[in-house]
Amino acid sequence: MEANECYIASVGKDWHKIANCNVHMNVKRRLQRTVVRGAEGDDLLDEGAESAVYTITGSMSMDEYKQMLDIFRGGQPWFHDPFEDKQMKVLFSSIDYDSASGAYEFILVEDAEQHEIKS
Repeated sequence: MEANECYIASVGKDWHKIANCNVHMNVKRRLQRTVVRGAEGDDLLDEGAESAVYTITGSMSMDEYKQMLDIFRGGQPWFHDPFEDKQMKVLFSSIDYDSASGAYEFILVEDAEQHEIKS
């Protein structure tokens, strides 16, 4: 898989390749924080779970954007993570497109309940 390729699919459909994309990944740990009044500091508990947010940007044609809009509206998609080379269920947090320039931004959030999709 090339560094500038993204793959996304609707459940039960073929993978859609997005060429010339940029993927930014932000991973956060889930934690529990208790502030104890009158004491020094906080009581932090690492819950051990991670949550990844992917921001995908680039430029695409209107026809390709319409295909992505179908995936956006078609239920929960799958995304191929280019950093860890794995497939996961995600949801679109937002989708943004500029028809004048073709610039887009898709924000995907990893689903904690994931199982590998069968190709």
